[in-house]
Amino acid sequence: MTRAAELAASLDAVRRRITSAAEAAGRDPAEVSLVVVTKFFPASDVRVLADLGVTDVGENRHQEAEAKAAECADLGLRWHFIGGLQSNKAGAVAHYADVVESLDRAKLVGPLSRGAQARGHDVDVLLQVSLDPPGAEHRSGADPADLAALAQRVGEADRLRLCGLMAVAPLGEDPDEAFARLARIRQDFLGAHPDATMLSAGMSGDLEAAITHGATHVRVGSAVLGPRPTVQ
Repeated sequence: MTRAAELAASLDAVRRRITSAAEAAGRDPAEVSLVVVTKFFPASDVRVLADLGVTDVGENRHQEAEAKAAECADLGLRWHFIGGLQSNKAGAVAHYADVVESLDRAKLVGPLSRGAQARGHDVDVLLQVSLDPPGAEHRSGADPADLAALAQRVGEADRLRLCGLMAVAPLGEDPDEAFARLARIRQDFLGAHPDATMLSAGMSGDLEAAITHGATHVRVGSAVLGPRPTVQ
């Protein structure tokens, strides 16, 4: 099987999963967008995916993302930066990312805004919220109590557009319970920011639970591209 045929088959399977999950939740499948995460996979795969109708591509690491976005600049893709964001690289990320899904600290707002201004291009921003229980060791993500202040900072920044929330289900927890919590957090957030309707949640193993609880974007890597290649 060629790589194109392999990707076409896996992409079709993921799209069918999205459709089934949306319909089971009483939602229109068109409300859910697929972001294919191409971390560690070559730009040639991105080109195949674009030919198969993929419009949104996610990357976790700045150096890889920057190079891949430049190599695939002719494809007109929408690039999502979904990895941990560092303040010393935030400005550079804004030079190619159309969406930054992982803003979780106030000190990132200034560099990201300056990068977007230098590019002359608005950047859509999602606030990454932690779903870890109180007292647990946090993965990336802002405490839900800090979202209001963080949203205000983004709203005041030039060239940044507050678009919604992103979250990752905690390791070892039932994703359904985690995303139910996320839905409650989002409901409160939308009360203050009714236009920030994007909700990025769910990956290869838990996209159904995320869609059940309102995800508008799912970030899928291995279910489309296969096991990640070994990086030397």
